[in-house]
Amino acid sequence: MFALRTMVRGQVFAGAAASAEVLRQDLLTVRQDSGDAALADAVAQRVTRNLTPGTVLLLADAAGRPIAGNLSAWPPNVATDAHAGAVELYRIGRPLPEAMWVRATALPGGRRLLTGSVVEGERRAVRVLEAAMLFALSLAVAFAALASWLAARMIVLRLETTVATLGAVRDGDLSRRVPADATGDAFADLAGSVNAMLDRVEALVVELKIATDGLAHDLKSPLTRLRSALERAAVVVTEPAALEAVDRALAEGERLLALVETALRITRAEAGIGTESFTAVDLGGELEDIAEIYGPVAEDAGRDIRVAAASGVVLAVHRELLGQALGNLVDNALKYGAGTITLALTTAPGMVTVSVADRGDGIAPHDREAALRRFGRLDSARSGTGAGLGLSLVAAVARLHGGAVRLGDAAPGLVVAIDLPV
Repeated sequence: MFALRTMVRGQVFAGAAASAEVLRQDLLTVRQDSGDAALADAVAQRVTRNLTPGTVLLLADAAGRPIAGNLSAWPPNVATDAHAGAVELYRIGRPLPEAMWVRATALPGGRRLLTGSVVEGERRAVRVLEAAMLFALSLAVAFAALASWLAARMIVLRLETTVATLGAVRDGDLSRRVPADATGDAFADLAGSVNAMLDRVEALVVELKIATDGLAHDLKSPLTRLRSALERAAVVVTEPAALEAVDRALAEGERLLALVETALRITRAEAGIGTESFTAVDLGGELEDIAEIYGPVAEDAGRDIRVAAASGVVLAVHRELLGQALGNLVDNALKYGAGTITLALTTAPGMVTVSVADRGDGIAPHDREAALRRFGRLDSARSGTGAGLGLSLVAAVARLHGGAVRLGDAAPGLVVAIDLPV
C-alpha cells in the first residue's frame, strides 16, 4: 500500500513539475535573449496577468520583494538554490494555504524566480485514494479472516464424527464406526480408511480374546490338576524331606498359577476387554473393604493401614480388576515399604484419584518407568517371590478405565496414584 501511494503521488507531482518547468524556461529564455532585466520583468508581469488558475509565479528582487507573480512575498521556507519540492503557500486572493509544487531559480543581479503548480486537488485525490485503499485492505483482511474461520470450522465439523468414533473405540466400544460419506472427497477417504483399520483392530481383539481364553483354560487346567496332585501327595507322604519337597512344589505351583492369571488379566485389560463388566461402585467403601482384608496381615507385620477417603464417590468401574490392582499396591507396600499404609480417595473436576502410600524408601524417579513395565523388577525386589507384574497390572487396569498411573514421592516413601476420569 505504501509503495502504491508513493507511486500515485509521484505521478501527480511529476505532472505539476512539468508544467511549472515550462513556465520557468519561458521566462529564462526571455531574460537570456534580451539581456534586459526590465524587459524580462515586464514579460513576467504580462505572464502574471494571464496565469492559468493552477499556476504559481513569483519574480522577486534581491531583497525578496515581489516584482511580478501571484505570491505576495518570497516564502521563507524555500531557498534560492533549492530543488523542486512540495510546500504550502498562500496565493494572492486566496484565504487558505494550498499545496504547491515549486522550483526556485537564482537570476543574475540577485533576482529570484519561483515557478510552480497548485496540486491541492491532486493531494485531496491522493488522500481519498489512500482512504479507499485502506478500506479495501481492511475488507480484504476481514474477508480473509472469515474465510479462514469458515474453512477451519468446516474441517472441524467434517472430522467431529471421526474423532468421536475414535474416542469411543479408545474407551472400549470396538463396534463404533465412522458414518458413511458419499461425497468422495479426502474426508470420505479418511473415514473409509479409519473404518477399515477399526475392522482390523476389532478382528484382532476378538482373536486375542479367543486366544487368551483358550490359553487360560489350557494352562490353568493342568496347573490346577498339578496343585490337586501335590495336595494329595502332601497327605500321604510321611517322610519329612519328601513332605518339605512337596510343600515347595505346591508353593511354586501356586505362584506359577497366579503369574499366569495375572499375565492374562493384564493382556485382556490392555486389549480393552472387560468394559462390559463395569458397575457402579462406592470407591470409599471399596477402600474400606481392602483395608479390612489386609488389616490382619499388616498387624502381624507391626504395620497399620489407614483410610482417608471422601464419602459418596460412586464410579462405574470393573470392581474385580480394580480391587486386585489396589490389593497389589497394598501387598507391595507391605513387602517393600515401611510405616503406615494410607489408602486415599480424592476428587477433582472431572477426575477421581485413588492412591496407596507408605513411609518406606520409595522408588527413585529414574526407576519408576521401569517399575511400570511388565516383568519390570528393581534390584531391591529381585530377592523376593514377585514376578514384576503387580504395577504392570495396575497400569493396565487404569488404562482400561481411561485413566493413568502416577508414581510419586510420599516424603518419605512411595505413593501410587490411579487417576480415573469421571
